[in-house]
Amino acid sequence: MAKGGYTYDPGKMKELGKDRMRFELGDTMVDGLSDTTALTDEEIQAAIETYPKSWKRAKLMLLESLCRRFAYEVDTKTGPLQLYMQERAKLWRADYEKLKKEVSIEACSGLKFGNEAHNKPPYFYTGMQQNERVKDR
Repeated sequence: MAKGGYTYDPGKMKELGKDRMRFELGDTMVDGLSDTTALTDEEIQAAIETYPKSWKRAKLMLLESLCRRFAYEVDTKTGPLQLYMQERAKLWRADYEKLKKEVSIEACSGLKFGNEAHNKPPYFYTGMQQNERVKDR
């Protein structure tokens, strides 16, 4: 069992920090500690610190961890109680695949959106293969 804190303050949603990451991952039920919360505060903070300039990469790191951790959970039925544990894993897997594709496209194209926007010129441009030293024939 993971040790650590399990806190969530919705009032801190405007900040790019632990609480916002918990919200975006849907991991906000912290009252039950490790019984209801998938990630510790320390795990979330470590991911944010690993990628301080890329919120999406930190989130991708956490989603990958969640997918690996919960991939083996099975649906359970005990009397009238049914727990669909695979549904939660499938949701995180879908979020992971979508974000992985988005991060991959941004890395390949050099495009950044939102807070990561920058003004670099495009790598390819019209006429880049023309040799200016050769005179028109």
